[in-house]
Amino acid sequence: MTKLMIVDDEKNIRLGLKTMIEREFSEEFELITAAQGAEALELYRTEGAEIVVTDIRMPIMDGITLIERLASEPLPNAQAGRPLVIILSGYEDFEYAKAAIRYQAVDYLLKPIRRDELFGALRKCKDTLTKRSQMAEQLSVTESYRQQVQSGILLDLMLLKDFTDEEVKLWSAEIGFDRYISPFTVAVLTYKYEDGTRMKKDELKSLAEHMFESVNGQLNACLLDREGRVVLVGGPQSKFAELSNLAAEKELDGLLIGISKEGSRLEDLAECYRQAAESLSYTFVFPKTRLIWFKELPAERPRYSVPKEDIRKLGNILGTNQDKDIGLLLHEIFRIDQLAGLDIDYLSAVSKRINEQVLDEVFRMYGEASVEVIKLYRKVGDLFNFRHFHDYFRSLEQLLFSLNEYIKEIRSAHSENGDMKDAVDYIENNYHRPLNMAIVSNYVSLNYSYFSEAFKAYTGESFVTYLKRVRIRKAKELIGTGSLKLSEISAAVGFENTRHFSRVFKELEGISPFEYRGKLFVGNERFGEREVPEDE
Repeated sequence: MTKLMIVDDEKNIRLGLKTMIEREFSEEFELITAAQGAEALELYRTEGAEIVVTDIRMPIMDGITLIERLASEPLPNAQAGRPLVIILSGYEDFEYAKAAIRYQAVDYLLKPIRRDELFGALRKCKDTLTKRSQMAEQLSVTESYRQQVQSGILLDLMLLKDFTDEEVKLWSAEIGFDRYISPFTVAVLTYKYEDGTRMKKDELKSLAEHMFESVNGQLNACLLDREGRVVLVGGPQSKFAELSNLAAEKELDGLLIGISKEGSRLEDLAECYRQAAESLSYTFVFPKTRLIWFKELPAERPRYSVPKEDIRKLGNILGTNQDKDIGLLLHEIFRIDQLAGLDIDYLSAVSKRINEQVLDEVFRMYGEASVEVIKLYRKVGDLFNFRHFHDYFRSLEQLLFSLNEYIKEIRSAHSENGDMKDAVDYIENNYHRPLNMAIVSNYVSLNYSYFSEAFKAYTGESFVTYLKRVRIRKAKELIGTGSLKLSEISAAVGFENTRHFSRVFKELEGISPFEYRGKLFVGNERFGEREVPEDE
């Protein structure tokens, strides 16, 4: 609804205008009234109004003064326009008419007010407000597109290293660099929850803009980079420290910030962005730090090669009785005592090597473990799935201890032939029933994955292949009796249908069950039933 204010010192006129408008424009206007200009001005400041119908001659503050004051009031937002004014007067005074024109009044109505003139003036106001709204919407779309284009250009600039003088002039004009506050600082922000997941990028962008505005920072640009992080370009530099303090007050522990040195030239944008991104990466190392300044990072960090032999040793001791050595060796591999001074690339390279040389190799050799272990394995596959390094390290250590027990159980299962003998006996006695590895592993009380490896080590075959061989062996015995049809034999040895039976029989014996029976009973017409083709 459109908010309309009626201002007149005569109560009867106020109420009369209100009644006329409500009857003609049912539910189109929200009406408020005031008895003189000062009261109207206070109402406008607290409630606002899009249309003001005001008398000229009033005590305390007259209509012309009210219009003057309304023209100087701050707008509630950038797209809002000044209220549209309709002037009422009982005097045919040209000076009032001139004032109305000067302040761009929509209409000037003489008392007594004629209904058709008032309604015509209000419809004119409605049309003007509609056009204003449409124009504001178009401008908003245009501005949004312009900002997207500028953000794209700015992001490209941040990835460049060398500029020609011509490019500097061109890019400066494209992004409006002449309007940037200088010196400027670049900040790169991300938000990681405790479980390592990230805040949605649009939510993070909105949060960063709002918080920087809350600390009265001056923002040149706010955009998303290709990793979905927020990049702020602005200043002064102290405002970024205030931003971090505000995050602490609001308990936004997952908001992590990297801050560059100051820059002043267009060419500095790329270097400042690199510095901010590098600073952000080191928040991963320090669990109690949400903001890192590039100027506080050491200029040189020691470079270490990945300890391949130690990582190989880590893989070798899994599944042995050297449980205590796992944690000690892991501390040495990651150089935990030097963590604060390590290069982030070293941690990343070590993590990658452990994934390939230890974790992947365990699952290649021993098969898949429990669902919980697999989930942890997938998460540990990327150390940046965690908010801080100590979260990653604790999870990796937990995974290695779990794998250590997993391998010990498999090796134990391999050596405990009694369990496997019971499993084989169970298959021999129950081959004719619907069997699978879960049923048999439960029968001998072994973990599904452990059982799979142990069974293969004991029999030399996978569970599925072994079960097929048992069933076909039993089928051959039944065929030899000559008393059952192939379809009856198929069901008797546990196959769901004759086609599947025929396919497996030929896969293992090289001939179909029909051909096999023919070889056993050559010339016996009694066994002349039709063979069921495998693909029927």
